[in-house]
Amino acid sequence: MQQPPPTPGQDTVQDAAPGAVPFEQLMEASRRELTGYCYRMLGAASEAEDAVQETMLKAWSRKDTFGGRSALRTWLFRIAHNVCVDMLRSPQRRARPMDLGPSTPTADAVLGAPLTERVFVQPIPDERVIDTSGDPAVVAEVRDTVRLAFVAALQHLPPLQRSVLILCEVLRWSAAEVAALLDVTPASVNSALQRARRTMADQEPAQRMPLEDPAHKLLLARYLRAFEAYDMDLLVSLLREDVVLSMPPFDLWLRGPADVRAWFVGEGSVCEGGRLIPLAVNGAGGFANYHLVEPGLWKPWAIQVIETDGERIIGHHNFLFPEMFEAFGLPAVIDERQAPED
Repeated sequence: MQQPPPTPGQDTVQDAAPGAVPFEQLMEASRRELTGYCYRMLGAASEAEDAVQETMLKAWSRKDTFGGRSALRTWLFRIAHNVCVDMLRSPQRRARPMDLGPSTPTADAVLGAPLTERVFVQPIPDERVIDTSGDPAVVAEVRDTVRLAFVAALQHLPPLQRSVLILCEVLRWSAAEVAALLDVTPASVNSALQRARRTMADQEPAQRMPLEDPAHKLLLARYLRAFEAYDMDLLVSLLREDVVLSMPPFDLWLRGPADVRAWFVGEGSVCEGGRLIPLAVNGAGGFANYHLVEPGLWKPWAIQVIETDGERIIGHHNFLFPEMFEAFGLPAVIDERQAPED
């Protein structure tokens, strides 16, 4: 869960003096770390981006009052924390479909009406929140802190406990540093941290996915081949017995290879003919799923987060929000239609 202290060259302002480099450059250097904090606090990439943008605007408007009385990093995080707390005043807690009710056998499955986007924890590209150029072991640890299960579990914590856990156990701030940021005592920080740990211990643990392992890469390559060919025999052979299939914005979710297969050859057969573009998302392998609309033309359909144990797929999460593709930097369409001959 822990992230070692940033190394030289990592994207954080740390204790840089405001006068050493341009103020806006110092703020921009903190963007990824702030985005990671806000994403874990809020559970949605779009809200995290909004929170960071508001943090930057507030910091810029107050730069003349900063005066170096505290570390710039602490000052920025204090602003970000307050922005996140203001955004968390809604009683709605973001979750995964698996947190909202039991699984449903495919034979009884009915999608029903889509729920609002605010109900669900949303995916985020790794590059927005993780410096993937560092030590592989460190990167693997940090990936664990943006797993969908971990981010969903964080949403069970009150804002103060959530912030303390992220700052202490993910970003590895000391209790004294967190106390200064939150304007509480170190004893209060330690107390909040203990309560947060107890709550998190009752939540589903994130499973390590060895993304750099050749076997894992082969598994994802076989999945891509199976999905694009719509080869259900191959696809099902890649699933673990307790695999979960979810499809936000619907709260329906399925468990087990038999029900996953039944879904894909039944109501889910609209995915046949789709095209996938690999993604690194939420510390897992993932794909942008494009839906075939006419021969040679595919349009955005879903962001897939494919969770594995390295040997089998354990989670197949489909976020049916085509509007997210632009934020992920994905093409608006895949167009391989031949131009008409003159």
